[in-house]
Amino acid sequence: MSVQHSVEQPSTTERCRLLLNAWRAGLSLNSREQSRLDAECQQVDQQLTRLKDRHLRIAVAGRVGVGKSSLINALVGRPVMTTDVLHGSTRHQQDVLWPVQIQGLDRVELIDTPGLDEIDGSDHARLALNVAHKVDLVLFVLDGDLTRSEQQALSRLLDQGQTVQLVLNRCDRWPRSELSSLIRSVRRRLPDRFRHLPLCPVAAAPREAQLSADGTVSSAVQSPRVDALHQHLVNLLQSSGELLLALNTLRKADGFERSRQQLRLQQHRQTAQGLIGRYAAAKATGVAVNPILAIDLAGGIACDTALVMQLCRLYNLPMQRAGARQLLAQLTGQNALLGGVQLGLAALKQLLLLAAPLSAGLSLAPAAPIAVAQAALAVHATKRTGSLVATELLNGLQRQAGQPGALLRRLAQQDPVVDHWLAMHPRRQETDLQLLLP
Repeated sequence: MSVQHSVEQPSTTERCRLLLNAWRAGLSLNSREQSRLDAECQQVDQQLTRLKDRHLRIAVAGRVGVGKSSLINALVGRPVMTTDVLHGSTRHQQDVLWPVQIQGLDRVELIDTPGLDEIDGSDHARLALNVAHKVDLVLFVLDGDLTRSEQQALSRLLDQGQTVQLVLNRCDRWPRSELSSLIRSVRRRLPDRFRHLPLCPVAAAPREAQLSADGTVSSAVQSPRVDALHQHLVNLLQSSGELLLALNTLRKADGFERSRQQLRLQQHRQTAQGLIGRYAAAKATGVAVNPILAIDLAGGIACDTALVMQLCRLYNLPMQRAGARQLLAQLTGQNALLGGVQLGLAALKQLLLLAAPLSAGLSLAPAAPIAVAQAALAVHATKRTGSLVATELLNGLQRQAGQPGALLRRLAQQDPVVDHWLAMHPRRQETDLQLLLP
């Protein structure tokens, strides 16, 4: 009687850790990449350290004076951040440990950021967004309807794939009916694909008017009303905090790899164009002067094959089997059309050459324009082949086992929770890589 032992599969978080450790250990940058990508590489290393230490960071961002520091004080339960009746009391990044017990996390940190719209504060705005890009969750604080500057800052964060929780502070100033209308208005001003973002109304430092014995009116600070937000964040981190930290690390590593690929394309674009140009010229010359159709086709195939090999060496990227099959399918479709035209032109050219003795050489006159047309088609086909090869090499690297992006795609297919998070916060938009292809 045989006994079968089931092998427990590692969790999604552990899979991310294992792959990222292996990826970072095998990462080798040339001198150009080290110079251009040093800052981004340091950010990835810092995120990897936080993943190892189970250290999740939450940034509190928003316009100046919306009560970011007061919100942190309310969540922590004591006055750890400086607050002032004057706007803009936060001049630098400030962080504090949030004393909550979260399974899978050893440390949760709240980070106060300068206001995004401070007068003469462009540096502070850049600092705030820079900090927000280096955290795992952003609490974006409002105190009314979305302004244009808030829309721009929020769109920038969301387009970068950042996880955002909206917080509507000072809800004590609004009657319940007006508060509901305000929340609906905020959602209408959000980009369509982000109107599902969670929004929690709070009153971090509510005040109540009081009439003194001498008839003067003053305001007294009341107890914070942030219990709903506190519980929401705790529930979120209990269910998905460790996963969110791992996915954010994976996304940052994937972003670094795509920056590296973009740099590599920039570096080799001109060389690749020259290489494709030389093969195009050789192919065009051979097609134009050679009268034998079979040799034209064989020469074209040999030329394309050599070009593929040269581009692989230039970009220092292997052609994966899946990529080779995809490239073959693309080239087959391209060559079916161009090859049909080429066959027709070649057959016509041969007929004109054969008719030369009968026409006293007059039939040779149209042969020259036909040869030029064949050469132009050969040039176009070669350039198209070069661009397809470069594209497939890039896609192949992104699909390659051991790459952060490849694991992201697999996890999204296998784990509904991962798919949910990635669907809510898609990969950040990059420069159109097609512009960098030869």
